[in-house]
Amino acid sequence: MVHGDSLSAGYGITPEESWVTLLAEHYGDRHQVINASISGETSRGGLDRLSDLLKTHQPDVVVLELGANDGLRGYPIPQIAKNLQEMIDLAKANNAQVIILGIRLPPNLGKRYTTPFFENYARLAKSNALAYLPFLLDNVAQYSELMQSDGLHPTAEAQPLILQNVLPVLDQALKRAAAS
Repeated sequence: MVHGDSLSAGYGITPEESWVTLLAEHYGDRHQVINASISGETSRGGLDRLSDLLKTHQPDVVVLELGANDGLRGYPIPQIAKNLQEMIDLAKANNAQVIILGIRLPPNLGKRYTTPFFENYARLAKSNALAYLPFLLDNVAQYSELMQSDGLHPTAEAQPLILQNVLPVLDQALKRAAAS
């Protein structure tokens, strides 16, 4: 189950073009992929929804891709970390492997905020022994032609690249889930 925001919901592109849909196509019948992502979602909103999602879908793996909207709004990093930690704890309590996908913020927010924001993902991954992708949009965000005009959301052409970023980490988590 992918639990994220617009980056996973496929904002500005058709749902069929999103990396999560491409992931489902990649796995075919081997794994069911549930996209529980909502454009505009914050870590607090994700936390509020997660318990019901876990009960409904009972996923083996939860891919957490949240926090970008909190960061864009300048929310306190300790609060973002608390919300993400509670989601990690909740998913683990429901016997799900957790993957955390990191995100970087635009530089106009200043290094005093963006650096600790980005480092927060690595800290959570390390302290919880999680599978971790440091930057979801690696090899995407730095190329304007792969980003929509808002400079925040990837284009349809970027989605296969995002999938390639996520697949190695997800494949590892699926192997661990199958072994446990």
